[in-house]
Amino acid sequence: MVSTDRLLAFAAMSFLLIVIPGPSVLFVIGRALAQGRRAALTTVMGNTVGAYVLVVAVALGVGTVVERSVVVFTALKLVGAAYLVYLGVKAVRQRGSLRAAFSGDGPAEQGALRTFWEGFAVGVANPKTIVFFAAVLPQFVDREQGHVALQMLLLGLVFNVIAITSDSIWGLVAATARGWFARSPQRLAMVGGVGGLAMIGLGVTVAAAGRKD
Repeated sequence: MVSTDRLLAFAAMSFLLIVIPGPSVLFVIGRALAQGRRAALTTVMGNTVGAYVLVVAVALGVGTVVERSVVVFTALKLVGAAYLVYLGVKAVRQRGSLRAAFSGDGPAEQGALRTFWEGFAVGVANPKTIVFFAAVLPQFVDREQGHVALQMLLLGLVFNVIAITSDSIWGLVAATARGWFARSPQRLAMVGGVGGLAMIGLGVTVAAAGRKD
């Protein structure tokens, strides 16, 4: 299996990638500001499962196809970007309902399952994670030890443990700040708008970034 040295080296590289806010982190923050702690943590779980699907894909060889095909990579990136923009626009349009949600007079927040799947969609379409798993993950596998797929799955699990911890912290911090906004209707409407605009900006950034070949 994976040696301790390789495991620690991969964990260190994963940590450096994860602590720099990317699509998943910014999406979690937007969700925390717009809907609170529970939605943020549910989004983190969805993101994590989505990221691990990418690990499984790489372990099975699909990741190589995505990384080498400009068409496939670009299509996946644009779908993810469009989805982020859609969710951002939706959050901006519904920002006025946040006050009612806090007071209990308005409609309940969207279901946990839906929130989970939206987080999953962002996690599985994250260009930064796709490239990392397709290009970096295989480099830490010791092919002489055999069980290459199992080694990749183990390394991916290490990545996800770090990611879920980091993303949860980001989400909890953002959700805590949300309480300050809840004391004012104007602040509350603003936080929904800011969270939505952040997601829209993120979607545009994802669409514009990445490979140029």
